[in-house]
Amino acid sequence: MKCRTYTGYKRRMCGIFMEREQLREKLVSAASMPKDVVLGAAVITVLGRSEVCIENYRGIIEYTDTLVRVQAKDGQIRLTGKRLEIQYYTNDEMKITGVIHSIDFPDGRGQD
Repeated sequence: MKCRTYTGYKRRMCGIFMEREQLREKLVSAASMPKDVVLGAAVITVLGRSEVCIENYRGIIEYTDTLVRVQAKDGQIRLTGKRLEIQYYTNDEMKITGVIHSIDFPDGRGQD
């Protein structure tokens, strides 16, 4: 990031020109707080090939026995496999079991 120096000012004005996400990232590191708490990022815990827990998701987009698509704050999470089953879900956490083949994060530009 390039800082701008203005005539008449002795200090640099970097902080004012940071984007919102960059500012949040700096606050997270300065406050020593977990990113999932401050940024609302999804937390995905994978246990072997048979269990996935997703925290901080926004909603279920698609659910079949071979595909589960979940909406998170910063994009989608796509799980493929066999005999996939949502064991439970709450407002902010879910557990998916089955034979998990892949976990993808499509960028929304025609991949899905």
